[in-house]
Amino acid sequence: MLILAIETSCDETSAAIVKDGAEVLSNVIASQIEFHKKYGGIVPEIASRLHAEIISLVIQDALDRAKITLKEIDAVAVTFGPGLVGSLIVGVSAAKALAYSLKKPLIGVNHLEGHIYANFLNSKFETPNFPFICLLVSGGHTSLVLVKGHGSYETIGRTRDDAAGEAYDKIARFLKIGYPGGPIIDKLAKEGNPNAIQFKRPMIEEEFGLDFSFSGLKTGVVNFVNKAGGIEFFSSGTKLADLCASFQQTVVDVLVGKSLKAAKQYHCQTIALAGGVSANSALRQELKAKAEGKEITVHIPPFEYCTDNAAMIGCAAFHKVSSLEFRVSSLNLAPVASAKI
Repeated sequence: MLILAIETSCDETSAAIVKDGAEVLSNVIASQIEFHKKYGGIVPEIASRLHAEIISLVIQDALDRAKITLKEIDAVAVTFGPGLVGSLIVGVSAAKALAYSLKKPLIGVNHLEGHIYANFLNSKFETPNFPFICLLVSGGHTSLVLVKGHGSYETIGRTRDDAAGEAYDKIARFLKIGYPGGPIIDKLAKEGNPNAIQFKRPMIEEEFGLDFSFSGLKTGVVNFVNKAGGIEFFSSGTKLADLCASFQQTVVDVLVGKSLKAAKQYHCQTIALAGGVSANSALRQELKAKAEGKEITVHIPPFEYCTDNAAMIGCAAFHKVSSLEFRVSSLNLAPVASAKI
């Protein structure tokens, strides 16, 4: 089965051709980072207009790289939410137009579900065994999901305020070190001492269960910087590297700790990472190291499938089609800003 998948939930315009849910024939991603950098974050109106400008070119590029034509695809898959509604409208409209004109099935895919399926993309590697815990962590979402089987999920923990990736972006904007904050802080942290500054690990206490909170940590970093001499004092060198490393270690400790706690609580021997923050080097290393001591297998998608991409949407769509309960999405499929799995 050849699926043309489209992803436009935020600031990446992506199209992919996925064969039988695992083999990625093409995965084209057009990033908008350069357009949003000067604002220190994503401007929704700019994002949606840029999607509209290049969506057709991206789709054609995906077809060309896969060396197929539109007539050869078996279905069209698209992210319908959650995400920026203006951005989602572009992708959903393109997908519906293609499905209608080609008389092919339309498959709506939840963006969060797509991230989970990034762990099932490459048939050359072992895929997670059910049930498993998925730590889904990105700029807009931070949650723990118990994945019981294909299409069967239970969210067992979520952030009560800022997502982890959102905290990275806000700290980077406060320190005036650039956007997106995740990769920049991760790079600086490699040169610093993660134990230089002891920030409080938010909501690590037993009473908070598996939920997260990162807004307090953001405030803690801001207050520490202001009391220590202001942004200029941490503008470069060892002090900035130590600050970034200490902040990152705090985030990683919470994410890894809660993931291992969830695995123990739900008797799972597998943890999968998903979402843009799963590309973070410290998170990948520490989760693997801590899980190995507890005989827990860790699955992490290749870097190209960590951030938003259409290949993961194509993979999720294939497994939806394979389900006995599958129903083709209506051409009335509407984008939604908030959607659970």
